[in-house]
Amino acid sequence: MRILAIINGEYGQRHVENIRTHSPADWQIEVWQAPTILPPIVDYPEDYLPESLPPADLLLAFGEHKGVAELIVEAAKMAGAKAVIAPVDREEWLPRGLARQLRGWLADLGIACVTPKPLCSLTETHYNVRRHQVEYDDPFIAEFARYFGRPGLRVTVDPETRVITGVEVERDAVCGCAHHVAQGLVGVSANDAEQEAGLLHHHYPCLAGMVKDPDFNDTLMHVSGNILKDNVGEQIKPYKEVRYIVPRP
Repeated sequence: MRILAIINGEYGQRHVENIRTHSPADWQIEVWQAPTILPPIVDYPEDYLPESLPPADLLLAFGEHKGVAELIVEAAKMAGAKAVIAPVDREEWLPRGLARQLRGWLADLGIACVTPKPLCSLTETHYNVRRHQVEYDDPFIAEFARYFGRPGLRVTVDPETRVITGVEVERDAVCGCAHHVAQGLVGVSANDAEQEAGLLHHHYPCLAGMVKDPDFNDTLMHVSGNILKDNVGEQIKPYKEVRYIVPRP
């Protein structure tokens, strides 16, 4: 699969580095560094695009400015992309109205587009928009989501000691957070695993915003952290000690 990532900042660069480290060997990953300074409204995208872009099946839009999102349609056409992933990790970088328009504009061109909110809600069949899931059907996005998107950890617990002895990353977050959490959970008791997973996620440099999002009535960073905690929590539930408090007569 040929992938073109559009970045214009540190977070996008870290995404690309993690994808390159953990992606299949046959993926071809190219990067276009978009301008770091753009006007509030981009009237003529061609003024900010290069003369050509590498051909791609899938375009990843990791811009850290709303103006970058306004370049996506022309960039996808220029690269011959069949699909686009444009995450909403911060509302100011891809406002909901623009995300909706982007999906429509690309659909008119026959280009599939998903706008997962946050990016780590993406699976091979669906993603989050606001408080509900949206299904999609595209082979390029699904192939990417086999390896990157909603974190999937396989946790092994010693049934006698109730301690985590191993964690395998079945699907990483695009930013690499799942690998970070997996390493930190080894040796942690089942009773403490969910809390520790949340702390490890919180201390990782997450792209998701810390401003309360009206769609979730919470920050997207917390939404992201809860996705990972829920994955861990379901697996360690059988090993947690249940303590009962018996009141004195």
